[in-house]
Amino acid sequence: MPPQNTHKWQQLAEQLRGQIADGTYPPGSLLPRQVDLAAQLGWSEVTVRRAYAVLQAEQLVTSTRHRGTVVNEPPHLSGRDRALAVRRTGRIYSPGEYAKITSAELVSAPDDVAAILGIEAGAPAIKRVRVTFGADDKPRSASTSWYDGAHAEAAPELLVADRITAGSWRYLEMQVGLQAVDGSDSIDTRLATPEDAEALALELPAAVKVSSTVLTTADGIVVEYGISISGSGRSSNYDYALPASN
Repeated sequence: MPPQNTHKWQQLAEQLRGQIADGTYPPGSLLPRQVDLAAQLGWSEVTVRRAYAVLQAEQLVTSTRHRGTVVNEPPHLSGRDRALAVRRTGRIYSPGEYAKITSAELVSAPDDVAAILGIEAGAPAIKRVRVTFGADDKPRSASTSWYDGAHAEAAPELLVADRITAGSWRYLEMQVGLQAVDGSDSIDTRLATPEDAEALALELPAAVKVSSTVLTTADGIVVEYGISISGSGRSSNYDYALPASN
């Protein structure tokens, strides 16, 4: 349980939030019935209900009359979300997530990639491909990251098919002295290809969400160009502040 200087419903919400993150309650599973959990803890059902309401407000669970409280699929993290996570925590993955790097190689840059990286078409480019899994071992997203091939010697780990804890672009920052300060996300949808279906364990036909992210320095140098693909049912959520009216 969290520190005891918090309210009981906050303690319970935090505990359940952690159990959802670590896979104790994977997507699609049911949380304990509120009346049963209240009896187990020796607390009032109102306290338990309030904790569950917090989780529902955070879109971690959905309460239904007939099934109970169901754990939702985790939201899809945009490039912005992951970039901010790296800056805040030094890690690119959420609790319970892990990734498998399926390839890391130096290739000739396709025309569209070269245009974004600011290099000549066909020039060397670093291509890293990964699949990210949840605590339930199901694929959440498949992504490809591109970097200027000129950094290959200074950042050799980008060409190794293994995870980089801080994230590939953060590693590149540290190796070559670049500093990403701006990001641009683009989100679209399309029908899944057979390759998408294999990576994400989808049944065709299926729709996928395609998120593209470009991270740049203050001088406009592209640090990373990434494309992430996820299946349907993975929402992208954004919190933001609005300026006060005059």
